[in-house]
Amino acid sequence: MRWLIALLVLPAMLVACDRATSVAEALPRHPENIKAADRINIVGWVYPSSKPRGIILLFHQAGSSKNEYDTIGPRLAADGFTAFAIDQRAGGDLFGDNSTVHLLDGSKPYLEAKQDLQAAVDWANKQTPHLPVLIWGSSYSAALVFLVAAENKGKVQGVLAFSPGEYLGAPDLVERAAAQVRVPIFATAAKDAGEIGAARAIVEAAPAATKQLYVPPTAGVHGSSTLIAARNPRGAEENWRAVEQFLRRIVPVPTSPKNQ
Repeated sequence: MRWLIALLVLPAMLVACDRATSVAEALPRHPENIKAADRINIVGWVYPSSKPRGIILLFHQAGSSKNEYDTIGPRLAADGFTAFAIDQRAGGDLFGDNSTVHLLDGSKPYLEAKQDLQAAVDWANKQTPHLPVLIWGSSYSAALVFLVAAENKGKVQGVLAFSPGEYLGAPDLVERAAAQVRVPIFATAAKDAGEIGAARAIVEAAPAATKQLYVPPTAGVHGSSTLIAARNPRGAEENWRAVEQFLRRIVPVPTSPKNQ
């Protein structure tokens, strides 16, 4: 009986893999360079959606690069969001080459990378047509997105923070920034009491009417890796469903005329 079930399930799994591969192939990325306020060149990948309903800016964790989003960017594009992942100056080669760090001959402090996130927000707000802009952070950049959101009222319409914490060297800096954020917030963390507690303190400080602290029911890992199947095989898809539900809630999918 077990071998029969396996034979029945295997074709479905192969179809799902083929579908994921075809989505990535159908939504190619292209390079995009932007300038930070200090004129440093910031390299990024744009994952364009054919019919975008929003723009999501993707910021990586410490020791990492834009390639942290190699599997996440295409899925967001398929969901109707043009995604832009950048190489911040605080990073490394954990997922692949970080061109900005190489340009500067070494990684810089986390807070210095805030101007890189700001450059991405400015880029998104210059796109035509103007669409809702959401900012997405991983680990230290999940802390920085609260500072950036607090300083960009009217330019940022939502925050997604994966494993946020007080990583920026000043007590309660992130919590104090969150206290100024009124746009919708989604936060999550590894299935770890310390990470969940840090994320909860930040989310609870925010006066946003729509905010969610998602605790992974099955498995969660640090940062945006919680959505990468290779890093979180038991929980990635379940965690994706929570993210996509939040995105549909704050940026609804347009209703086609025939369904109205």
